[in-house]
Amino acid sequence: MLIARLIADQAQIGSDLKTRLDAASAQFDAAGMRLSSAAMVDFAGDVLQLSFAVGDVRAVMTVLDQHFAGRDMLVAEDTVELPRLFVSDMDSTMIGQECIDELADFAGLKDRVAAITERAMQGELDFASALRERVGLLAGLDEGAIDRCLAERIRPVPGAATLVATLKAKGCRSVLVTGGFHHFADPVAEMLGFERTVGNRLGVAGGKLTGELAGPISDAGTKLATLEEERDLLGEGARVLSTGDGANDIPMIAAADYGFAYRAKPKARDAANGRIDDGDLTAILKLLAIPQSEWVAA
Repeated sequence: MLIARLIADQAQIGSDLKTRLDAASAQFDAAGMRLSSAAMVDFAGDVLQLSFAVGDVRAVMTVLDQHFAGRDMLVAEDTVELPRLFVSDMDSTMIGQECIDELADFAGLKDRVAAITERAMQGELDFASALRERVGLLAGLDEGAIDRCLAERIRPVPGAATLVATLKAKGCRSVLVTGGFHHFADPVAEMLGFERTVGNRLGVAGGKLTGELAGPISDAGTKLATLEEERDLLGEGARVLSTGDGANDIPMIAAADYGFAYRAKPKARDAANGRIDDGDLTAILKLLAIPQSEWVAA
């Protein structure tokens, strides 16, 4: 069985929900994926659930994209259950910034560093090489710029704290794993309620950034390994939720039961079975069918 959920707010989607659904249903039929049922989730308000006896996740998402463009959605095999593990990227996912780009601004190098970041997140550059290049450009920057950057630039995206707090209240463990830096990730994790943080470390000597990394690189492989390690500790059958936006999040997103691309780069979006293109991160709670009365404000 395949379950598809999408946020179908009448105020946004218009009065032609039935017309769109009929057109999508005809396309599903033509592709051999007959729609078994379609109904609004009773306690989730504006969430439409579609059920299929047989179907393909990618094919279903392709059809939904054509008829419900821009709608936040999740397509999952079997029933949708509460996750017991949440593993998330940080930059441009839990926070609205790319920390290294903002830090580079204190060295007058934001445009140059941001251009490399964008290409790396699009999957056009080797992540490790691009990371070393960007960190190298920061050599000599005063370590105090990190604290200034945190205080002046770094902000959670809407819904991030509520998402983490609500999942925690439901018994879900949250892990922040980033290709960014512990200097930023540790305070962000504390702010949002994550229980573990994995990331890179900037080299510092004499109060200045050395332009090198201290320790091994945290990259796409690290993100996947962290997810697998944490999932194994929970035992068989534990559902996993992940969120990310860039190419280095793809293995982690693909390995999760509910892998969400949050306002993501095309390659990451294509790898996900969940998409948040319109709403904030609380859209994930809606798609998991957690009633808003049970959300934990943070």
